Amino acid sequence: MQANNITPKRNGLIMNTQCLPDNGQLQLGFQGLGRREVVAKFDGGHVSSDGGVLLLREVEARIGILKELAGCFQDHRNPTRIEHTIEELVAQRVYGIALGYEDLDDHDRLRTDPLLAVAVGKTDPAGEHRQSADDRGKALAGKSTLNRLELSSEKCDRYRRTPVDFDKIRETLVNSFIRITEMKQGVPEKLILDIDATDDKIHGNQEGKHFHKYYDSHCYLPLYIFCNDHPLCAALECSSIDPAKGSVKQLEYIISRLRTRWPKVKIVVRADSGFCRDYIMNWCEGNNTDYSACRHTQFCPAGQSARWYLPVQVEIRNRLPY
Repeated sequence: MQANNITPKRNGLIMNTQCLPDNGQLQLGFQGLGRREVVAKFDGGHVSSDGGVLLLREVEARIGILKELAGCFQDHRNPTRIEHTIEELVAQRVYGIALGYEDLDDHDRLRTDPLLAVAVGKTDPAGEHRQSADDRGKALAGKSTLNRLELSSEKCDRYRRTPVDFDKIRETLVNSFIRITEMKQGVPEKLILDIDATDDKIHGNQEGKHFHKYYDSHCYLPLYIFCNDHPLCAALECSSIDPAKGSVKQLEYIISRLRTRWPKVKIVVRADSGFCRDYIMNWCEGNNTDYSACRHTQFCPAGQSARWYLPVQVEIRNRLPY
């Protein structure tokens, strides 16, 4: 497609930055919303700086992981007063984090963004038909509504009407990985599971607050297990315990589910020295699972920018090909 020459700005009017041969403006088409078309233009109107959320929406339309996660909640709210479904709330929160808005306070501004509302699935992206006059113009949920969802537990009470099944969330993460892997590449021959813990800094007096010397801050120490870019486990833990605590339980569940689906798949567990524990290695050896774990680290010599230098010894057992 060949573009015409750009016409300069005249009389204070902003001209099109790129034009089609018939002087029509460049348009980018995305997946529709019901019977509506979703088109990106450059002629003003409702403007959003978070255009990347439409790409996230395209990904979700293909893999459906947010819909599956929303299915782990039950909704005991009054149906006549619900304006935001569980799936919409989960999508709003996840998209916000992916766009860099990790604080719930950010959603008091984001709730007026029509582009985010389109991505979430709102049929009224401008919020013109909200029940309350104070909410009109704000299509999305505010921080308080999202906070109640985040505080959901397995119990249902007066203030938390959306109980969640944590075991179902764990199952959903593994099942979605199996489904997406088969969709992309079929049955895999080998899987590498990366297990690690990292800091989640605490800025208040939350329950479980503890100072961690390595991260030089008060933080939680959640445990993560990934295969490629897909999360298989995300378990919140206090930073006062061994980061490897509970890892065998998580590995046992994940690997058993993977082998049930793919009996011949070869699985390798990869970790750093924080997970070089005899009970983890013994479990791997007893369950036909290869592993690669760093045993020791050497402190970086003076003048080097890296915090840690090179592993002195790497523990590799069983049938690793490298």
